[in-house]
Amino acid sequence: MPLPLPSTLRTLTHSRRVSLAGYRRADGLWDVEAHMTDVKPHDYWLSSGTLPAGTPVHDMLVRITIDRQFNVVAAEAVIDGAPYDGHCSSIAPDYAKLVGLNLMHGFRKALRERLGGTLGCSHMSELVAQLPTIALQTFAGEVRDNEDRGHKPFQLDRCRALETHGEAVRRYYPRWYRAARTGAE
Repeated sequence: MPLPLPSTLRTLTHSRRVSLAGYRRADGLWDVEAHMTDVKPHDYWLSSGTLPAGTPVHDMLVRITIDRQFNVVAAEAVIDGAPYDGHCSSIAPDYAKLVGLNLMHGFRKALRERLGGTLGCSHMSELVAQLPTIALQTFAGEVRDNEDRGHKPFQLDRCRALETHGEAVRRYYPRWYRAARTGAE
């Protein structure tokens, strides 16, 4: 269902496009990639100069390579477009600091510690923060989502629909269903 039509006239002033993709590699590892572009439909004045309409303000790419346990074994970033040419792009090699992190265990906190604020690029770090979710989707289908592997499936208790005391879990993951507490305990 689309959003309702706006109630007033409006003019597009900025567009951000983000694409995320996951790949199974021939060597048993996985690549997860993200690409972001920010574009203005009009000439855009910056202290570094004027960008003509349609020229990306930001054009950033990142790729991480992970193993089956979601450990980052390689990471690389490229900044092809940024408002402060030469200055913004100089931070790209620092994203190799992602190597050694685990996407499912404290990744976003470690990202902030290693590359937050002036240690990184706010736009690139925002893009990188989306990688755990795309990694999960990349692995989806590799194992049945309700296969009993002896431990609680990762997706449970990560959103309202899959709360362990909810109807969806009772129906599709009965082993992990927990009746809601009544508060009278």
